[in-house]
Amino acid sequence: MAANIYIVDDDESVCRALKTLLMTYDFEVRTFNSAQKFFDTVSDNDPGCLLLDIHMPGLDGWETQKQILKSGSKRPIIFISAEKKDDALERALCVGAVGFLQKPVNGETLVDLINLASKK
Repeated sequence: MAANIYIVDDDESVCRALKTLLMTYDFEVRTFNSAQKFFDTVSDNDPGCLLLDIHMPGLDGWETQKQILKSGSKRPIIFISAEKKDDALERALCVGAVGFLQKPVNGETLVDLINLASKK
């Protein structure tokens, strides 16, 4: 059975590109252009890995991750961002994420992180 991947990014072109890439690796992919749409659609108990943009209108990635942790969900998170901040990776790992990737995302690195996350 293919792993479920949820992509939350307000940039539709990023969602499309990542979905196309991940589908070539046989992942089941669903995209959302806001954290609220993700929360409204996906149950805390639904299995899968979350690719989460940091900078979005409304709930940003950090706040979204806090809500996921508060819900008790153990869903692995990989943060993605176009921002070039040196502390983003460190912060992502400190809050329990599997990793942090800079946009544009390297496909092989992303798939390796997803596979790592699915083993946790």
